[in-house]
Amino acid sequence: MQRRSTLYGRRKGKPLSQRRERLMADVFRSLAVDILRPAPQTLADLFAVPVDDIRLEIGFGGGEHLISEAKASPATGFIGVEPFVEGMAKAVAAIDADGLANIRLHDGDAADLIAWLPAASVSQVDLLYPDPWPKRRHWKRRFVNPANLEGIARILAPGGAFRFASDIDSYVAWTLRHVLASPAFEWTAERADDWRLPWAGWPGTRYEAKAFREGRRPAYLVFRKR
Repeated sequence: MQRRSTLYGRRKGKPLSQRRERLMADVFRSLAVDILRPAPQTLADLFAVPVDDIRLEIGFGGGEHLISEAKASPATGFIGVEPFVEGMAKAVAAIDADGLANIRLHDGDAADLIAWLPAASVSQVDLLYPDPWPKRRHWKRRFVNPANLEGIARILAPGGAFRFASDIDSYVAWTLRHVLASPAFEWTAERADDWRLPWAGWPGTRYEAKAFREGRRPAYLVFRKR
């Protein structure tokens, strides 16, 4: 049996501050999605406030984009996935400080969460600056692969969007090749600026800022579920 690749390589780095340790013990526990229990028939029931739309962000890093989107769209429920403890703790601190009730979190493998989610239950899936695994021998670890794309297609509602951003040209080409090979998706770009320019309302991320500093130009891809 082939081992399924995961989103991440390591989970911990520097020790957390005492404050963030407390937030992870208390606030994160209340926000975490329990995938060991069956998913609710109505996914909106996960949230403490009424929501009329659900979006998923895979690997949110420090949470800049996730927090910005949740603030801008309070009637939308956001599920964020981040296996790295430092990034999760940073996001939990911001969620707590801003009193955001339209976010739920998962700190494990995104593929497990996708398998848990009901079919056609989310309107958008974002995969932003994922680990590029730049060495050719590691490409099999990239999150974009036929199995994960099949899972994303299953949970997206018809007409829903899969959005991908990266500053690594080989991963952009890899993603285009794999997604366009899937009958479930179509690329929405009609002109070069559709993938060269950030999406409307894009807040930027620290990974993107690093890419610009180092002279790399990101690509912003949007695929529609057929």
